[in-house]
Amino acid sequence: MKTVYQIVLLPLLFIMLVACIDAKNDKSKILPEFIQEGLSLKDTSLRKIVKTDVVWKKELTKNQYHILREKGTETPFQNDYYDNPQKGNYFCAGCKLPLFSSKTKFESGTGWPSFYAPIEKNRVSEAIDESYGMVRGEIVCSRCEGHLGHVFDDGPNPTGLRYCMNSGSMLFLADK
Repeated sequence: MKTVYQIVLLPLLFIMLVACIDAKNDKSKILPEFIQEGLSLKDTSLRKIVKTDVVWKKELTKNQYHILREKGTETPFQNDYYDNPQKGNYFCAGCKLPLFSSKTKFESGTGWPSFYAPIEKNRVSEAIDESYGMVRGEIVCSRCEGHLGHVFDDGPNPTGLRYCMNSGSMLFLADK
């Protein structure tokens, strides 16, 4: 009887494992409706949003808080959007401001989602980042001042810029 269970259970376990791996690697992530409701391309107000760290910690995931509020970064090639092939728009995970369009996204080979321009220049602000012995342009959300990533001058035309963003700092809404 043990052998019958093994014959039945082993293939079943294998199928479940493959399904879990496929689900993890699925790049067609659809945001839950309650999150999608807060995302709108019409939400363009740049009125500053200021919240305490306690409030940010309640509203953001641990990863989002680390990136947006503590200027963290994520592991290259192991984040949600670096190879997202879907058409749509990327929003600030902190305040839902529309930031980037898939129309300006390109494969930079860096392992992070890269864009050559934001939807509008005023949606992001640049600050000097001198951490890790480097000088580079830090990109923050113009509305909530959350850390998004960095900008470099090795991008494609027409801007020549590479906005190298953290997936964890953004939410993605696919075009319908």
